[in-house]
Amino acid sequence: MSVPAAQVNPAGVLLLNTPCDMLVFGGTGDLALHKLLPALYHLHRDGRLHADMRIQAVARNVLSRGEYQALAERRCRAQVARKDFDNATWASFAERLDYFAMDASQSAEFGRLARFLGADASQRGRIYYLATAPNLFEAITENLAIARLAGDNTRIVLEKPIGHSLESAREINAAIGAVFSEAQVFRIDHYLGKETVQNLMALRFANALFEPIWRAGHIDHVQISVNETLGVENRGAYYDHSGAMRDMVQNHLLQLLCLVAMEAPVRFDAESVRNEKLKILEALKPINGLDVQDKTVRGQYTAGKIGGQEVPAYYFEKQVDNDSDTETFAALQVEIDNWRWAGVPFYLRTGKRMAKKSSEIVIQFKPVPHRLFESSQANRLVIRLQPEESISLQLMGKSPGKGMRLTPMDLDLNLAQVFPQKRRWDAYERLLLDVIEGDSTLFMRRDEVEAAWAWVDPILKGWREYYQNPRPYPAGSNGPEQAQSLLELQGRSWRD
Repeated sequence: MSVPAAQVNPAGVLLLNTPCDMLVFGGTGDLALHKLLPALYHLHRDGRLHADMRIQAVARNVLSRGEYQALAERRCRAQVARKDFDNATWASFAERLDYFAMDASQSAEFGRLARFLGADASQRGRIYYLATAPNLFEAITENLAIARLAGDNTRIVLEKPIGHSLESAREINAAIGAVFSEAQVFRIDHYLGKETVQNLMALRFANALFEPIWRAGHIDHVQISVNETLGVENRGAYYDHSGAMRDMVQNHLLQLLCLVAMEAPVRFDAESVRNEKLKILEALKPINGLDVQDKTVRGQYTAGKIGGQEVPAYYFEKQVDNDSDTETFAALQVEIDNWRWAGVPFYLRTGKRMAKKSSEIVIQFKPVPHRLFESSQANRLVIRLQPEESISLQLMGKSPGKGMRLTPMDLDLNLAQVFPQKRRWDAYERLLLDVIEGDSTLFMRRDEVEAAWAWVDPILKGWREYYQNPRPYPAGSNGPEQAQSLLELQGRSWRD
């Protein structure tokens, strides 16, 4: 990816010329402590941060700088592999780390923040990371402008979800856009920072083998699954007003679909890549009215066993209404109305409390035109994002012995085995570094977010209007039976 003007130290590590401050709003939350700070610690350890970069956590909790550093150290120790955590490195990282207690919903507090930060902002870059609830995005942005804390040398990072509908997303984007230019806004989807997701683009656009067959004439269908064994954990209050459609499908799964289906960009730069993704979102065939009953499935987990342990039903989780009809599972049959993909169904699926944790993309090719051997099966490409990152191509080969008995064989590319000496970067490490360097290739543009909501909103409306209540499924299963039927009625099946 492109990197702005930089210096190179003797080890070959790029260092930005201009120092910057990163302010993390919601600095005592799970996202900041479990993801952002460990990622920044690794970037610091690897010499990827400017020597004068400062990290400022902002939250309501009344804590001293030392108390926050101690809290951050405890959480980072729990998240970072033991071999990667070094006391001396942490001590130098902690020197960057400061804390400021304030209520981000109160405008008057931002004057205090401005005085705390000092008057040298014109000489430094400044990044505002909003690791908060989306309902604070507008207020924080407006108050940054009022306190004169927004300018040409600032950037703002927004976590998903951007709103809960097309209307609310437009309101948030308009409020952000009134203060920051689009080039200053980084809407983050951590799935786009995963190594295998980026390898998907390399696989498609750097190998002549796949391009001729990456189309309707050769592909039977595509499956995109993101399954979790966890429940809602401590996010019950948020999740019960969101559900699987808003929390996962509108962002993560649609972004993966875009990368599978998009045309090759003219150049590998931010605008070219995002232009091609937008074309896919705009080509999605609407699912509205009675179509929601035939092409979508909602589910909600009931009590069951995960890893041998009993877990409660969703409606007994903390901060969840006992009569909640929020979906914890969603499956959809999606079609793309364009030349390349006409007639190819894309099956999307995501769920909590599933049988196993897995995120994968399955490209199911069509069978050979003439079935010469009885045991022959169609080829299949499986791109796994988690728990391990790998790419596997299933081919047919002959079993040893008499006769032509065929068996499926996998050509496996396991990234951990191919690069055994290299530590796997966490998605947030890559994305945070891109924010610092100003590279927005792996971030969502405003029109992408709104196009995704424009497609999702009619499905949510259809669920309400046609009383499509969530189908129950036991925790530890593969989801509702109706999700299996979504494929079986067409002679297909999920890859479980």
